[in-house]
Amino acid sequence: GGGVGVVTLHRPKALNALCDALFEDLIHAVRAFDADEDIGCIVITGSGKAFAAGADISEMTTREFAPVYKKNMFSQWAKVTEISKPIIAAVNGFALGGGCELAMMCDILLAGSKAQFGQPEINLGVIPGAGGTQRLIRAVGKSKAMEMCLTGNRIGAQEAMDAGLVSKVIDSELLLDEAVKMGFGIAEKGGVSVRMCKEALNVAEEMTLAEGLRFERRMFHALFATKDQKEGMAAFLEKRKPNFTNE
Repeated sequence: GGGVGVVTLHRPKALNALCDALFEDLIHAVRAFDADEDIGCIVITGSGKAFAAGADISEMTTREFAPVYKKNMFSQWAKVTEISKPIIAAVNGFALGGGCELAMMCDILLAGSKAQFGQPEINLGVIPGAGGTQRLIRAVGKSKAMEMCLTGNRIGAQEAMDAGLVSKVIDSELLLDEAVKMGFGIAEKGGVSVRMCKEALNVAEEMTLAEGLRFERRMFHALFATKDQKEGMAAFLEKRKPNFTNE
């Protein structure tokens, strides 16, 4: 379980715009890595100068209310958040609209020095439809989220880090290597505790503090039924590196 799976969005002529087919491929890839026992962490990045420059407007321009409502358009994007293993977004360039929303569905956001984030949907007569008004406000607070969504203005990598949207800014040339390195660091931990840790952190946004603390304790208690807990604590006392088996 110590491997890292890398998914690269690659539609260079469209700045990796997330058409339905590309997103289906993305979901297929992350699900395959989630099921792969040799993979402990996943990295999503983009090719060229974009992470993903939004959803594909050419697919949407003639759509009407009834079909998009009945299809529950964009609901399938949430499948990314159902992956149990940690996902690192290595945001190498433009993360606009759906691209920013995809990055926010990931667990850790790393920004290349040339990265730009934005929710420009307001310029097209619509609003974000895949989490832009919901996840962004939880990450950066009300005022910054309102500013980004109402003006459509972009922010750069450093401003994104200052606002709390990303955890690190890394030189663009080193970004993917650093993301994969971080992924290996996570993948070498016990797989059960890593998944439970992600689960506990994610429910914090859905629960009251009291409920969340109770959930956390139950996860903590449950890990005492695992071989990795015995190995991890024994290795600590014996001053050696643990040999986790993800059991």
